[in-house]
Amino acid sequence: MSTFMANNANVERKWYIVDAAGKPLGRVAATAAMILRGKHKPTFTPHVDCGDHVIIINAEKAVLTGKKLTDKYHIHHTGWIGGLKMVQYKELMAKKPELAMTYAVEGMLPSTTLGRKAATRLRVYQGAKHEHDAQKPEAWTQEIK
Repeated sequence: MSTFMANNANVERKWYIVDAAGKPLGRVAATAAMILRGKHKPTFTPHVDCGDHVIIINAEKAVLTGKKLTDKYHIHHTGWIGGLKMVQYKELMAKKPELAMTYAVEGMLPSTTLGRKAATRLRVYQGAKHEHDAQKPEAWTQEIK
């Protein structure tokens, strides 16, 4: 008996909807990253992009536990002198909650070509509406703790 190794020819991609309403932002992001990588499939192969598409809805209703709203910052640098930009998560969640969710998911993906390719299959929406009904997405039924 030989070990099954997936390749691009036999990868089938599904679409999943993950509802973030009332759930911790990090737990939702970890679940989405797992689906994007394909780790939920029995045919997972580490060197092949075998993940599925993920639609995250209700990103504005995701919660940050503890004092993360006031103590946590999203930090990036423009590359110019004095170009350090810091945005408090309280402000980020109020203005662009889908961006906060995207940052969290992309931070949990590998920093390789596979991770960058998987990040293109992520769609995050602020409310409950999305525009991917034609793809017939399934609701992610496993528990997000």
